[in-house]
Parts: sequence; structure tokens; C-alpha cells
Amino acid sequence: MNKTMQGAAAITLAASLTLLAGGCATTRTLDPNTEVHYDANYDFSDKKKIVDELTESLLSINTLSGDRRPVIIVYPIANETSEHIDTSGISDDIRLALIRSGKFRFLNEAQRANILREGAYQSRGHVDPAQRFAQGRQTGADYILSGALRSIEKKQPKQIRLTKKKMVYYSLNLELTDLTTGEIVWADKVELAREASRPIIGW
Repeated sequence: MNKTMQGAAAITLAASLTLLAGGCATTRTLDPNTEVHYDANYDFSDKKKIVDELTESLLSINTLSGDRRPVIIVYPIANETSEHIDTSGISDDIRLALIRSGKFRFLNEAQRANILREGAYQSRGHVDPAQRFAQGRQTGADYILSGALRSIEKKQPKQIRLTKKKMVYYSLNLELTDLTTGEIVWADKVELAREASRPIIGW
């Protein structure tokens, strides 16, 4: 076989492998409300369970009722696990659900730097004085919503076996702190525990 034929054969083989690999890939749409787990690690089903349970618990608070809706500022949920978990997705979803309930108001802590920058821009004479937003009129928070996500991971000890098992426990603790008194006026947590096993030899 000459070099031209060898090159053509190599290209054909590569194309066939590409088509074969592409033909093996499949995708399907999942219902985000359906609980799905592929392993023991944190996933979107865990996030939904945490958000749903803690939102329901927050909405059941009666001690905060008064003449006006309480104003809350959300501080980051600390990720104290060994995994890279974006805990802002949890707090964002809880905040969204509480805003939709109409029972609470929230300050946008993430935009404070931009508010200051916009205020500085307007005060430099670029904006009609009658249209500048008033300084010193921001709403103060009544409560801080904060928390921590923790985990404990346990793996099977080394021994002769056909499967490898891992158990992971997650705990998300959330609390509401009164800014005036420093008192924790509400606290709750969601716990998750899952065991997963897979063959020692396999895909």
C-alpha cells in the first residue's frame, strides 16, 4: 500500500471513529421537579430540596409580622464542603421565592458598588440635577439572612470487593439575624444523606 492509500485509509478510519463516537452520544430533557441522582455528590435535585424546604420554613414565620414587610439583606452562604458548590444559587432561589410571596423585601447587596458609582457619575454634572437620585435615602435592612453548607464524606475501606461505595452527608443551616438586637430570630436546616456504589471495573 503506497503512502497516498495509507493516508486515505487513515482519514477514513478517523472519520468513521468520529461518526461512531457522535452516534453514541444521546441527550434527553429532564424535568427539574423530578429527583435525579447520578452519584452521591451534591446536584440540582439537592438544591431544589434545600430551597423548597427552607423557603417554606421562612414563610411560616409569624414573629416578623408588623406594619410593614421586613427588609432582608442576604449574605453569602459559606461553602464548608470539599466540593466546588456555587451556594449563591441556593440563596438566589430562596430570595426569589420570598419576593414572589410578597411577605418580604430585599436589598441588593451585590449592586451597592454600582449604585455608588452611578451616584458619583450623576453628581459630577452629567445628569440634570432634577433627575439625580437622592443621596442618603437607601432603605436599611432589618435582618441578615446567612448560613453555611457542610458535608461529611465516608468511603468504604480498602478491601477485596466488586463494588466501591461512598456515602455523603450534607447539611445546610440558614439563620435570620435581627440587626438591631443581634438576636437570631429564626433558624432551620436541611439534611441530605446519600450512598452510591459503582463497579471497580467498568465504564
